[in-house]
Amino acid sequence: MPKQTTVRLPDDLADEAEAVARVQGTSLNALIVDSLTSEIDRIRNDKDFTSRARELLKRDEELLDRLAR
Repeated sequence: MPKQTTVRLPDDLADEAEAVARVQGTSLNALIVDSLTSEIDRIRNDKDFTSRARELLKRDEELLDRLAR
């Protein structure tokens, strides 16, 4: 089952998103899911992002190891 969440959008953005979804013949939910999927795909291909993510994960792992002692 999909996870449900609440997103608070500024009024102008909500109005524009609803208009885009209406013109595309889709729901606002589908527009948001498609947009997030595209953004996550874009970020996954960003080498700087993946490098920063690996560094953060390494630091988190080191901290967890220290806390586990």
